[in-house]
Amino acid sequence: MTLRSLRPLRLNAFMTLKTNILLITSDQQHWTTLGVLNPEIHTPNLDRLAAQGTLFERAYCPNPTCSPTRASIITGLYPSQHGCYSLGTKLSEKVPTVGEMLQTAVYRTALVGKAHFQPLRSTDQYPSLESYPIMQDLDFWRGFHGPFYGFDHVELARNHVDEAHVGQHYALWMEEQGCHNWRDYFQPPTGNNPNQRWHWEIPEEFHYNKWIADRSNALMSDFQAAGEPFFLWASFFDPHPPYLAPAPWDTMYDPDMLTLAQLVPGEHDKNPPHFAMTQQKKTDFSAWHEPHGHHMHGFRSHLREQETLAKDTAVYYGMVSLMDKYIGQILDKLDALGLTDSTLVVFTSDHGHLFGQHGMTAKGAFHYEDLVKVPFIVRWPGKVTAGARSHAMQSLVDLAPTFLAAAGLDIPIEMTGLNQAGCWQTGTAVRDHIIVENRHQPTTVHLKTYVNDRYKLTVYYNQPYGELFDLHADPQEVNNLWDTPEAAGLKADLMMKLLHAEMGKEVLSMPRIIHA
Repeated sequence: MTLRSLRPLRLNAFMTLKTNILLITSDQQHWTTLGVLNPEIHTPNLDRLAAQGTLFERAYCPNPTCSPTRASIITGLYPSQHGCYSLGTKLSEKVPTVGEMLQTAVYRTALVGKAHFQPLRSTDQYPSLESYPIMQDLDFWRGFHGPFYGFDHVELARNHVDEAHVGQHYALWMEEQGCHNWRDYFQPPTGNNPNQRWHWEIPEEFHYNKWIADRSNALMSDFQAAGEPFFLWASFFDPHPPYLAPAPWDTMYDPDMLTLAQLVPGEHDKNPPHFAMTQQKKTDFSAWHEPHGHHMHGFRSHLREQETLAKDTAVYYGMVSLMDKYIGQILDKLDALGLTDSTLVVFTSDHGHLFGQHGMTAKGAFHYEDLVKVPFIVRWPGKVTAGARSHAMQSLVDLAPTFLAAAGLDIPIEMTGLNQAGCWQTGTAVRDHIIVENRHQPTTVHLKTYVNDRYKLTVYYNQPYGELFDLHADPQEVNNLWDTPEAAGLKADLMMKLLHAEMGKEVLSMPRIIHA
């Protein structure tokens, strides 16, 4: 008898001791876009999850872009530690992941949706399965489901709405559902419809939200039937721009009825120079470009007509509500399978979003709360208080060690994220600070942010400017105290705290065995 054939027997013997782990993530979702926090948006299923668990209102990403944070989620390391420090970089397959560690405890591990651990380009030195042309080689994806970064089974896609990056398992699923003309709904070179704006012509039945829910539910059914504990990541793509939604979600919200965020006149006068440049029609960010002309997210004009901003916001909300519908289907499936009481559910996003705050849109090297905070809900029946709200700080780098703790496993010394299991269960804070990183090498933009209960300090490598905000007195972050003489002592104190925090998160690769 093989080890694999023995595995179900071993699992059935211990299945009652195992906590299933379901991680549900959105992409680029502002932390306030939940119905429980914002009466202008409708998210009944996420509201239900919050009512059954705890909503953490001070959760942060370790980097306000996709790849670095997603790599941190599965490694328990900061981007500067795991090496995937920016978009366009790759997480090495040699870095240990939480999935691999859960596999040692006979967990089944799966990821459905967006991974983004690898860049869109592949080289001999840094090969990427998530790159052209292999991403659109459907014959390859018919035969590939893993292993991939500690996941036994993956079903992947790369595109946001109608982007040309469509392919992989999502394209195969569309064909299996009878949508053989799926290319009609996507941009060239894969499709032939580059003119969609706000309204996405794809029928909802072929939307990737349905794909993620359908496949996640099928996998949970398989795990339940086999008596196998699981770690499943249902990774949604929305509400990341472009702002597109199928009917009726594209018109669900009336732009004229929404409260729009606004620039406060003069708020960028004391900020680093690239902030004010975003408010100009014609901007020259060439000094910040990387070699070969590579630009960075956000280093452009952010000016928008109010009518356009209102419509973008309305569709962004519609994308959140559409996603909420399919998150509800996953939660309903847990109930139907009888797995709710034995499953830890975490909902969050990889980073935030700007839709008018500070006169800005989308994302970039701007560490406002709008970009670095994320929605964060934990439901763990019998362990996490239902209907509670907490201001205890959370970082997405803490997810991997906390999942290991929930599974009853030791946390390796290499992981620098913190175990939040005790905080989730008792409300007692584990963290007293947050670190957010952002690096584009070798440009002038290399920044780190330190956040504690009241203050936020952002330091730029080799630059005299920075940011210092009092989040209690100035929660909208419009009064930068960096150069204020009265705040000089505070700035020095926070600089020391940042240094201590950096020293505290240094990786220890092995324990000390003896004194000599």
